[in-house]
Amino acid sequence: MVATALAAAPALAAMRVVATTTDLAALVAVIGGDLVTVESIVPAGADPEAFEPRPGDLGKLRRAGLLVRVGLGYDYWLDALVNQTGEQRLMRGGEATLDASAGIPLLEIRGQSIINEGGHAHGMANPHYWLDPENAIIVTAGIAEALVRIAPGHRDRILANREGFLSQLETRRTLWSRTLAPFAGTKLIAYHNSWPYFARRFRLNVIAFIEPKTGVAPSPAHLVQLISEGRRAQVRAILHEPFDPEDASRFVAQKLGVPLVRLAISVGSLEGTNDYLALFDYNVATLAKALGARSP
Repeated sequence: MVATALAAAPALAAMRVVATTTDLAALVAVIGGDLVTVESIVPAGADPEAFEPRPGDLGKLRRAGLLVRVGLGYDYWLDALVNQTGEQRLMRGGEATLDASAGIPLLEIRGQSIINEGGHAHGMANPHYWLDPENAIIVTAGIAEALVRIAPGHRDRILANREGFLSQLETRRTLWSRTLAPFAGTKLIAYHNSWPYFARRFRLNVIAFIEPKTGVAPSPAHLVQLISEGRRAQVRAILHEPFDPEDASRFVAQKLGVPLVRLAISVGSLEGTNDYLALFDYNVATLAKALGARSP
């Protein structure tokens, strides 16, 4: 959970923000600063796509002055929870809700309604857009606009917080791109289809997935095919997320003779990823180290 202590004027006591994930909570905390308190519904390290709300989450929503969601079906379970509150302001299009996917250049657009696939939901497009750091520019613009709407008297502070964050982001993006530049075009296999935005930004090539379908465990036949494909393509690493079972990923990595690389999909899901910038510091450094250990 990301939390920022409320230290400003008592009049802002209602400026309580609930985000569905730790990634969005981290960005709200940076932009809102000490003007907000922030809670995430999905705990760090849990799978938001397979998440089941708990009784206490309803209370979080009822106390929220702003609700921020990933959208695109990633937090599809939120609608039922919001409906239980009976509060129109928190429902889709309500004055106290923000869909952070608005304006994002989406990948893997399907042109269909949101669906739940075996406990996971990849609906109208791939929802893992926060894993491209450039998309944080768009997300934080939406957050700043929503916070200014709630607390217009603090517009200058909110915008200044965002400018400070964007300055840090630009510096780090340059470093991250430089670190991964030697590995442009590198072929990878991932357990789950979480990495298209990350791969596009850093010019990597995820060629296949250990899950044959989102949320479905691989069969032995699928793994055999995957290993054959990986050998032909000279795959150099297997990407794996903290909350997915490792057996299949480890088996494929051993057969291909490549490292299994555990990357953080969300803020707080691995040690050393306690904020949005640290998430990329960790993932970029970890992947570069794993790839650099092998001959091109």
